[in-house]
Amino acid sequence: MLEQAVRGVAGDRAAQVRAGEDDVAVLVLEVGGLDRQARDALEQAVREAALEAGAREVRVAMTAEKRARVIIAVGSGKGGVGKSTLAANLAVAMARLGRKVGLVDADIYGPSQPRLMATEGRRPEAEGQKLIPVPSPFGVPMLSMGHLIKAGQAVAWRGPMLGKALEQLIDAHWGDAELLVVDLPPGTGDVQLTMLSKYKPVGAVIVSTPQDLALMDAARAIGLFEQGQVPIIGIVENMAGYICPHCGEASDPFGMGGAETTAMAMGLPFLGRVPFDLAIRRESDAGHPPAAGDGAPAEAFISIARAVLAWLDTPR
Repeated sequence: MLEQAVRGVAGDRAAQVRAGEDDVAVLVLEVGGLDRQARDALEQAVREAALEAGAREVRVAMTAEKRARVIIAVGSGKGGVGKSTLAANLAVAMARLGRKVGLVDADIYGPSQPRLMATEGRRPEAEGQKLIPVPSPFGVPMLSMGHLIKAGQAVAWRGPMLGKALEQLIDAHWGDAELLVVDLPPGTGDVQLTMLSKYKPVGAVIVSTPQDLALMDAARAIGLFEQGQVPIIGIVENMAGYICPHCGEASDPFGMGGAETTAMAMGLPFLGRVPFDLAIRRESDAGHPPAAGDGAPAEAFISIARAVLAWLDTPR
């Protein structure tokens, strides 16, 4: 009861919550990056929460120890399902919701995030042996192999080099970013295995279109994460329904509801649908993630981001 009450207020800044003898609550708060006013407000809030939960006395210690960044993997079993678009818009939407987010384009062979995030042609600087992420116009710093190679250059690397590339992108100077959204390549190859073995994501978001073939491949991606003991945050159904801009008639060229049905059958959360909307393609090609704007596509991405953040903020 005490831990739930405190973490409900402090989230992952509550590094330690312990009920000692004589109903004395001992709390350790990680306050790195907070100014004095924010630290005082946090301390007051957790004290009140602990007292309401039955503590007779509350002892609070604060530490500026740097927290490990929370990594959210975005994966799919196959290409062409809109995984990169979802990853970019998820990061932008979470930033709009007040989180400090970084974006890693781990699709080494086919980096598309520089186009999606309007950072094409930018090269990251370095400090020491680490890269400094490229700022995007949407409040999300990012790194991609597309920032390190010439436009159109093919990447023909084997497993060890892929692993080194992933390390270079993740082990960067991410500043105050608390969350890293990692856009993984499609499938279940070397990059995914390096991610699971060296960088333990807190959870994975799986993207699929509604048709059976895509869902079969999504199930394989889910199986890989489960083997690596990475929880599945949920499944997103992309390209779900099309509204004709001329006549307004609705149609479902890829089907409808398949991802939600799969999520229910597997006992996994269904995070929401993204419509098959021409505006998403047009804005993405122009380097303007729909989540940064208004309208139905933005609302869809922000709703998914809220569901992901609710999952992250739920004590486990």
